[in-house]
Amino acid sequence: MNSNLLIMLVFMVSPLVACANAPESSQRPVARVEGDAPAARAEPQRQRGLGRVLRPKPRGERVRLFASKRQRAIRRGMVCGDPAIQGETVGRVPGKIGGCGVKDAVRLRSVAGVALSQRAVVDCTTAKALKTWVESGMKPAIGKRGGGAAEIRVAAHYACRTRNSKTGAKISEHGKGRAIDVAGVKLKNGREINVLNHWSQGWRGRALRQMHARACGPFGTVLGPEADRYHRDHFHFDTARYRSGTYCR
Repeated sequence: MNSNLLIMLVFMVSPLVACANAPESSQRPVARVEGDAPAARAEPQRQRGLGRVLRPKPRGERVRLFASKRQRAIRRGMVCGDPAIQGETVGRVPGKIGGCGVKDAVRLRSVAGVALSQRAVVDCTTAKALKTWVESGMKPAIGKRGGGAAEIRVAAHYACRTRNSKTGAKISEHGKGRAIDVAGVKLKNGREINVLNHWSQGWRGRALRQMHARACGPFGTVLGPEADRYHRDHFHFDTARYRSGTYCR
């Protein structure tokens, strides 16, 4: 066999050998199913979206949300158009006897951040006077002692009766929703300052006398233990006005 014939045989056989040794996959390409690639791309997107849902909110955002909810709750509970006066609107309270009753009453729950021991029914003029006294009289008198004021001990509010419940006397300001009686203050540490026991005792007595004096002005009438025997255990505050000005005893 001459050299030319040998070369020709080599060129003829080589393609056959290459085809025999090629991988099977190269002969049968995998068919592409329409939609596979987008689905594969969508899976990481779904995972990323899930991560966004489960990721906790930053602390600053949580604080803002909490503050927003708190403000909404305050607005819902405010009466007399003042967020510092919390309670509920009552409206007209009819009197059982002539001269009693309240035209636009509210039921107070707290004033200037200080709770009331019982919900007090008064008119808005009296509620606003109480707020002024709490902020400018009661709180400064107590200061930070015992952690500050936590609760006002309410002895009386609206009641359809005569003055000091005497037969034939004039209708009390309590019967008009213009009065509130305060027996003392509970502190945040649980201790109390009360008019009956502490009027003349140490720093509690000084605080009570300061509270009494600073009520003169916001209220038209201020009575305490030295006024008469009916007020030895509480302060009487009302918003009645007199030609001679505020009456304080």
